[in-house]
Amino acid sequence: MLRVGSIGLGGVSHGGHIPGIFSCPDLLKLTAICDIDPVRLKERAEEYGIPEDHCFTCYRDLIDCPDVDVIDISTPNDVHAEIAEYAAKAGKPYGLEKPITLNEKEAKHLYDVTKESGVLNMIYFSYRYKAAARYAKALIAEGKLGRIYHVNAQYYQAWGLPLADRPLVWRFVKKRTGTGVLGDLGCHIMDLTAFITGEWYTKVLSHLTTFVHERKLLDGSGMGRADVDDHADVLAEMDGGASAAFEISRVATGRGNYQRIEIYGDFGALLYKLDENGSGKDVLEFMDNSAEKKVFTELPIPEEYFADQMPSYGKLMAGCGDGLNATIEDGLRNQRLMDAVVRSADEGHWVKIE
Repeated sequence: MLRVGSIGLGGVSHGGHIPGIFSCPDLLKLTAICDIDPVRLKERAEEYGIPEDHCFTCYRDLIDCPDVDVIDISTPNDVHAEIAEYAAKAGKPYGLEKPITLNEKEAKHLYDVTKESGVLNMIYFSYRYKAAARYAKALIAEGKLGRIYHVNAQYYQAWGLPLADRPLVWRFVKKRTGTGVLGDLGCHIMDLTAFITGEWYTKVLSHLTTFVHERKLLDGSGMGRADVDDHADVLAEMDGGASAAFEISRVATGRGNYQRIEIYGDFGALLYKLDENGSGKDVLEFMDNSAEKKVFTELPIPEEYFADQMPSYGKLMAGCGDGLNATIEDGLRNQRLMDAVVRSADEGHWVKIE
């Protein structure tokens, strides 16, 4: 039984991490929580049954708590690095939301501290736990597609549209988040594509667009500047030779949490889909190039490919992960990729991934 301390109690935590912790009571137990908002902290404490002396407004106090074995971090991006660094130096394993930092320099420092400490760690690239994605990865590794020629991927949401009337939360403020939709959704879909194909990126060409430049301030006192991207287009070359194209948006009307990855190879093609028509379901389709009729057919997914993020976090923290979880190495590599995408958009040319 691992005793978990969760830092940051917003939507990602409340809607995903903590329900996931409660889903595996034989492995994880929530023993302490932390949030800078005392009202939210009190509400969550009552809901989760956490005693007052295990509720903290300072992350250091939670990490130092002797009743906490492992740390769960789901705060805004600008404090990821300092919290994870403090956990690593305290010798406590951690799970960290993505992107891991605001830029590659911060990410490299966190990587170095984490490796020096030797603590177990996990980066929450949550779509690696979709059964359709894991099955697709296995089929490609088996050679079902042969050589991969190109990948087309989309990740669309609609909550950033003007008509959605979202206020100026931290995700729209560069100094808090680093990038907009690129770091919020783009890092997910680019990690997932690499996870499935087994290939990484060698260079990128990108275009970032901000459509909504002002949003209501949270206190209702007026309007504030939104200075991050709402939409991203990225072309990429992969190290196996494949060409990839990504479209990423928070202003895609009618979309909830829609993902689509098309992968085309010598012997066939795979189509991964998530949340098509608002179903929330992940689906995998295959087209066999040797068949008489070249049609995509939905594949039944074997039970062995089903997984969940927080139980996987628990297993990794207990030292028995399956090798498919993202770690600090993946977090650094992804941050380096995001920085290259931003540089390409700023400078208007292809950028090599170092």
